[in-house]
Amino acid sequence: MRISGSPKTNSSHALVACAAIAAVFWGIGAALAQDDRVLAEELSNPLAALISVPFFGNYNGEVGTERDGSQWFVNIQPVVPFTLNDDWYVISRSILPVMFSQNGLFPGSGSQSGLRDTTQGLYFSPKRTFNGFTLGAGPIFLLPTATDELLGAGKWGTGPTGVVVWQGSGWTVGVLAWHNWSFAGDADRADVNETFLQPVLAYTTSRAWTFTLQGEDTYNWETGEWLAPVNFLVSKVVKVGGQPVSIVGGVRYWIDSPDTGPHGFGGRLGMTFLFPAR
Repeated sequence: MRISGSPKTNSSHALVACAAIAAVFWGIGAALAQDDRVLAEELSNPLAALISVPFFGNYNGEVGTERDGSQWFVNIQPVVPFTLNDDWYVISRSILPVMFSQNGLFPGSGSQSGLRDTTQGLYFSPKRTFNGFTLGAGPIFLLPTATDELLGAGKWGTGPTGVVVWQGSGWTVGVLAWHNWSFAGDADRADVNETFLQPVLAYTTSRAWTFTLQGEDTYNWETGEWLAPVNFLVSKVVKVGGQPVSIVGGVRYWIDSPDTGPHGFGGRLGMTFLFPAR
């Protein structure tokens, strides 16, 4: 029996076949990595047409007038875009904080757990971007869902909110802002008159790692006080059983805070479930 081809030729064919298979898998891996990067960049944009459900665990230390208290809570922050027509989205952004433990606000305050007040924003945003810029604006609502008076304001509130974001070459730069005035609620509680600012600077790599520096600053016009942390966060988009998930962790430092607020360093650890429209 004759075997066609020399051992050298057969080896060459085998090497070519292995190289072709490797190229196919490299191409698939690169495509998946690119898809993950797109998701990571969309997640950095508050106005992206991407359904996301984040669960952010937070720790704050040195809480209270004696600076011996702490806070452990989770923010549930679903983002759901709706198509209005061929040109416009309306994007729902909710923040529902759940306090697991808060203690040491002031001597004799004890500890608290339960729901905090809910914030609900609606952003009308054009589907078209403008030289990398995405814009959105609409109303914001404060809902008195707190289950303890030391966890919320006890007021209904509303006001304007807006976002401007620029993205390009992996970078995201933007700011989200709102202002809330109270218009109803417990008459014995202080009025709400607050401005919130969230400046963001983020970079997403080709492997879907995102490095973010952001503020989450609130100015109380009634008391003249800032609640101003700076967060440094690192996140990565991965697949869990085919489900895209962003894992995030990081640290925060409080630049300014009221006497009863947190001070020093804190932290964040969480995950976001992603549901791309495509």
